[in-house]
Amino acid sequence: MSTDAKRTASPLMVVIAFATVYIVWGSTYFFIQKAIADIPALILGAVRFIVAGGILLGWCLLKGEKLWNWQVVKMAAVSGLLMLFIGNGAVIWAEQTLPSSLVAVLVSSAPIWFVLLDKPKWKENLTSRPTIIGLIVGFIGVILLFSEQTTKALGNGNGYQVIGLSILIIGAASWAGGSLYSKYKSTGSATVNTAWQMLAAGFAFLPGSFINNEWSGFDWSSVSGSSWFALLYLIFMGSLAGYSAYVWLLQVRPATQVSTYAYVNPVVAVLLGVLFAGEHMSLVQIIGLAVILTSVLLINLAKYRSAQKSDGQIKSAEIKNRVLITAAKGKVIV
Repeated sequence: MSTDAKRTASPLMVVIAFATVYIVWGSTYFFIQKAIADIPALILGAVRFIVAGGILLGWCLLKGEKLWNWQVVKMAAVSGLLMLFIGNGAVIWAEQTLPSSLVAVLVSSAPIWFVLLDKPKWKENLTSRPTIIGLIVGFIGVILLFSEQTTKALGNGNGYQVIGLSILIIGAASWAGGSLYSKYKSTGSATVNTAWQMLAAGFAFLPGSFINNEWSGFDWSSVSGSSWFALLYLIFMGSLAGYSAYVWLLQVRPATQVSTYAYVNPVVAVLLGVLFAGEHMSLVQIIGLAVILTSVLLINLAKYRSAQKSDGQIKSAEIKNRVLITAAKGKVIV
């Protein structure tokens, strides 16, 4: 994304987009487990993303946006398969055998994958002490936040849980890779890109659902009201609101900064549990929350300073060019 695009992004819209990704996605772990209580995992992924992508594509059509650019569709399909089919699919699959808290811990490794895979930004990220410290501190904070649940889950581990853990690590790496691919390769409207990404992932889930024999004996009429509500929440809030905001942020903000959602989401999940499910926080969890928020502050501060420095260099170059042009015209500079 060009520097001009970054500079024209409304600061208010950036804040709203970050708030959406932080808060909404923090609640999706809970709603995924609610949904898969009655809806098979791969069917859930297919329905969620086909419906959300179809709605968004219809919206783009009403706005008169160009939909059938093969280059755009191809790039979006690759991003969608990496992020939503493999990345989010890993979360859905793992939550069948693992507690959502442990899933949140492993998904929070995504910011580290962003740094390792973002080759164009290696020099900037790997030489930024606040960024590296922030990433490490953030991951430690997530471990502290879920230390008790993680210990119990790993202590009672079985073969299926080990497979789930492995799938989650692959999913986190795939999500980061797909996000970077979307950032550097996608062209055109962010809304159109998002729609095709979701449709590509949704249709990719379908063959897997048949291979896994999920449709055999499944009856939509047996789905409970809470699972229906969870599915609708995932479609409209998790996908249409949260994912659209995420794809847009990738276009206007540094990928490492956007990746901080993976540290904040577990915080939101815990706070929702305390506020609405009567859960209690231990001292270790409170310390974990403070550590995570400190890490996000460090990363954002580093990116803010980098942006300020970049803007200063651009302004200096523009002033220098104006001086040279004016001097060439023989005018006196006041």
